[in-house]
Amino acid sequence: MLKKRRTQTLTILFLIGGLITLIAAFLFGFNRSKEKPAPVPLSKVRTIFSDTEKIGEPFGIAEKNGEIFVSDGEAGKIWRVSNFQSFAVLTDKLNTPSGIAFDKNGDLIVADSGAHTIKRVNATNGEIIIIAGIENQKGFADGETQTALFNAPVGVAVLGDKIFVADTYNDKIRVVENGKVSTIAGSEQGFADADNGLLAKFDTPCGLAIWDNKLLVSDLQNKRLRVVEADGKTWTLAGKGEENSTGGFLYEASFVAPVAVAVDNFGVIYVADGNSIRVVGRGLFPSVETITNTKRGFADGNLRQSRFNHPSGLAVNEDGNLFIADAENQVIRVLMGAEIGREITKEEFKKFNFTPEEFRQLQTPRWTYNPPEGKREIAGTLGEIRGEIKDGDSPVWFHNGLDIVGGYGETARFVRTEKVLRPAAVENFDTSRELIRMPTLGYIHIRLGRDKDNKSFGDERFQFTVDGKGEQNGLRIPRGAKFEAGESIGTLNSMNHVHLIAGRSAAEMNALDALIFPNISDATAPKIEKVLLLDENWKPITETKDKDSHIKLNGKTRIVVRAYDRMDGNSERRKLGVYRIGYQVLREDKTPLEDINWTISFDRLPDAEAVKFVYAAGSKSGATGETIFDYIASNRVDGDSFQEDFFDAGQLENGNYVLRVFAADFFGNQTTQDVEIKVER
Repeated sequence: MLKKRRTQTLTILFLIGGLITLIAAFLFGFNRSKEKPAPVPLSKVRTIFSDTEKIGEPFGIAEKNGEIFVSDGEAGKIWRVSNFQSFAVLTDKLNTPSGIAFDKNGDLIVADSGAHTIKRVNATNGEIIIIAGIENQKGFADGETQTALFNAPVGVAVLGDKIFVADTYNDKIRVVENGKVSTIAGSEQGFADADNGLLAKFDTPCGLAIWDNKLLVSDLQNKRLRVVEADGKTWTLAGKGEENSTGGFLYEASFVAPVAVAVDNFGVIYVADGNSIRVVGRGLFPSVETITNTKRGFADGNLRQSRFNHPSGLAVNEDGNLFIADAENQVIRVLMGAEIGREITKEEFKKFNFTPEEFRQLQTPRWTYNPPEGKREIAGTLGEIRGEIKDGDSPVWFHNGLDIVGGYGETARFVRTEKVLRPAAVENFDTSRELIRMPTLGYIHIRLGRDKDNKSFGDERFQFTVDGKGEQNGLRIPRGAKFEAGESIGTLNSMNHVHLIAGRSAAEMNALDALIFPNISDATAPKIEKVLLLDENWKPITETKDKDSHIKLNGKTRIVVRAYDRMDGNSERRKLGVYRIGYQVLREDKTPLEDINWTISFDRLPDAEAVKFVYAAGSKSGATGETIFDYIASNRVDGDSFQEDFFDAGQLENGNYVLRVFAADFFGNQTTQDVEIKVER
């Protein structure tokens, strides 16, 4: 017992000591300005955008004297935004620009990830010079700036004559000074703090910011906020390495994917983390706070309810306004107390996204295998349930792509020419769900860059890590790596299909509509297995049939349709989700009383929270087991919204009617089933 108490006491003392140390480190880490008044508290989110110009991928951002500069990794541009509304291209001659920062002369320092170089862009005329690295040559080498090598650097920060670089895929922090490049922190990929910076370890460091002569580093895949001091000493400010948005004291907080960091005049730290904005140091005691919604999407207005989609760049101006490069929403956002930009609605924001018609024009038609015109079987469609609804807490989700069948070990291929933009585009290495997310397409269930025996293709764009035995234990494909349509992605794993996602993140579309697959056809109509009518409390009411087999209704009714689709070439066991569900009320003579009420549509992926508005309890689907799609046809769900609804028989006159239920596929085939009802009020 005495030993146990001693252990508890030591643990408490350790935690208190750690907290005191972190508080001291934070409070003395920045000299808070006494000359400037406190900024107006951030209260809402607005958008800065142009009706005529569109940024492909706003990634890095910097602000000076009322002008905003934004790097566009997709288009290789730097944009200048004057008066928070006038957009102009400063230069379009970069490869994949990422982080940007002003030097002491007011010009822009740019990490050009795709070219493996650090460049200076004249902020007036857009003239470009390489200040470190060799164009289009990756590697690692310190020394003279003309011979130094980088590996897709992402972050930059400037302090006086020093240019700090997050050499992202070398996992090092470098400095450019007096015509030379040197490494101040980082050794090999991993995690380690160290008094000697050259013994420290990072894993895909991205964003950099100056914090009172120290360097803040957003250590992406370590999920931590790190500090590098002038002598290279490296320590962790916040984050435990766990992937979540837990806030609280620095030692107990966690991050999802910190990619960018910025500091205001008062030492407050902002972090772009996953799909949210986090703040460090706003309170009396140093802590991490999430100030926006953590779910991906787009929403202006109230700060706490605002939504972002992989924000990647942050900049704070003299007035304390926080400018955000909202990368995968393709817009600039601002958290402010002043009136900058404007709130835009979800309906306005939809105009920024591709329509299926526009998306189809971006590529030559092909399948995900060779020959490109060879028709393949479809094994899964957009919007199908994955998992099983047993109760209100059941973990279920929408299938967000199109499953295209292939053979085990068959080579999968890119269907569109694109370059990697996410700093961590590869996920779930060496699992059945291994994937790569490109800007407009995603590919899942593939051994990326290797054959069926796990042997590497030898393509240097696929950067594998190995353990002490020389066996692969990780993979990164750096930002800026470009792949042509038809090039090899990898080989199919045991799932035996490519799960193809069409559309940008948070704007996924039905691939059958958004892409063109040569020789695809479907003349097979969906099948309705049964229709159930239930009251508001989910109690079946089918037992109230009268002698003429009419079901008696007098109020709000739920309609549940068990249905599935099948395409030409599918086996009898295959059950696909349908494209649309709806119903229509007809008179007793079967003439329409109203138009078809299409209530559920999968032209685009619905909100993740809508799954249980589409599917009733008992619905289930997955790689194995029985497939049941019980659609709640009385609810309303599409790519924009979802809501509970009912068929209200109380709105009809007394009498006999026919309730006709519809199930349709994308190709226009549809099936109906009639239910005779009698309204008695």
